Amino acid sequence: MPKSAGVAKKLDRTHYLYIAVIVAVALGVAVGLIFPAFGKDLKPLGTGFVDLVKMMISPIIFCTITLGVGSVARAAKVGKVGGMAIGYFLVMSAIALVIGLLVGNVLEPGNGLHLTKDIASSGREQIEGGEGTTEFLLGIIPKSLFSALTEGQVLQTLLVALLAGFALQKLGTRGEPIRRGIEHIQRLVFRIMSMIMWAAPVGAFGAIAAVVGATGWKAIGSLAVIMVGFYLTCLVFVFGVLGTVLWTVARVNVFRLFRYLAREFLLILSTSSSEAALPRLIAKMEHLGVSKPVVGITVPTGYSFNLDGTAIYLTMASIFVAEALDKPLALGEQIGLLLFMVIASKGAAGVTGAGLATLAGGLQSHRPDLVDGVGFIVGIDRFMSEARALTNFAGNAIATVIIGTWTHEIDRDRMTSVLGGAQPFDERTLLEEESAKETEPEPVG
Repeated sequence: MPKSAGVAKKLDRTHYLYIAVIVAVALGVAVGLIFPAFGKDLKPLGTGFVDLVKMMISPIIFCTITLGVGSVARAAKVGKVGGMAIGYFLVMSAIALVIGLLVGNVLEPGNGLHLTKDIASSGREQIEGGEGTTEFLLGIIPKSLFSALTEGQVLQTLLVALLAGFALQKLGTRGEPIRRGIEHIQRLVFRIMSMIMWAAPVGAFGAIAAVVGATGWKAIGSLAVIMVGFYLTCLVFVFGVLGTVLWTVARVNVFRLFRYLAREFLLILSTSSSEAALPRLIAKMEHLGVSKPVVGITVPTGYSFNLDGTAIYLTMASIFVAEALDKPLALGEQIGLLLFMVIASKGAAGVTGAGLATLAGGLQSHRPDLVDGVGFIVGIDRFMSEARALTNFAGNAIATVIIGTWTHEIDRDRMTSVLGGAQPFDERTLLEEESAKETEPEPVG
């Protein structure tokens, strides 16, 4: 009983962290509006926090996927889960693409702006970072086995982790010591991640103050149509499309699932990066009752291939730029251009600013005359990236439950208990402890 009380006390302390994040965001907005120059100088605080989180992504993905694949009894199950996940991701991305096209063509967000060359010319700076399909595919292969873990490339880490997982599986009982070692490393990595999260209020304050100080409310007002339209489109897609699919397949209420993931949504909102919540999503999906192999395959793969928010953004932003320059895209041009950009954006779901680079690179490869218009959307890309990240995260959370249901790799009784609040998530370790023996003793007093 005393130990349980100590755990509850520690769990309660985590609530203060997220209250602090909300307060920090409000203060950041105030500082950015009242002292814009000082607010812009605070940008390193937000950048530093996001960099700390990104530092942990590669080891987390490597440990999770290696253990997930290595613990599967039969390789066929990996192929079944992976194939089912990729198929689901492609269908959802196509639906998101179609919805973005419809809304973009109805709203015509850039109609009547008539961008000048001076305003538009800054878009040239965004071309760097865009890449073609061939470069994207070759970029999946790392320079060495360990460079994937040190350079922070999501897809390269994914490839190495899959190879390591299959190799661990082939080793059989001889690979058991290695598996246990990776489990210990995973536990260490998650604990470090838990420590880093206490810097979230500082990071959120710096990031919000910097972006508000740099853009002000004038930029938001001038581009209100595309911003509001994009946010509403994402809401319709998440609750209308994904919510319906979740209830139809798994009989899970999307509002209950999102309430369970409320802290992760708040974290993404403050950092504008879905990568910040990736470790917590992995841990929470396992706690929810989805099997480790399904989580280990679906979540990291979804972060590279399930880009619903990015697909909607690229669609509406392309239409906006074309109309703002009085060079509208024909429907055929829209589809060809956007399919290319969705492919080129794989692996960048959680990287702040990657959507802008993908937009510029896609326009450069298909319609170079439109690249200059990207400069006009730079001012609000930071705000739109939040909706992209939130939509991508929501899509991956729902996809994990759906894939777990399809493969019968989910404990429905546990899921009901967790969503009902009967089994709270352990915020200290971010891991589901197998037994009380594995939990270190709580200090007295």
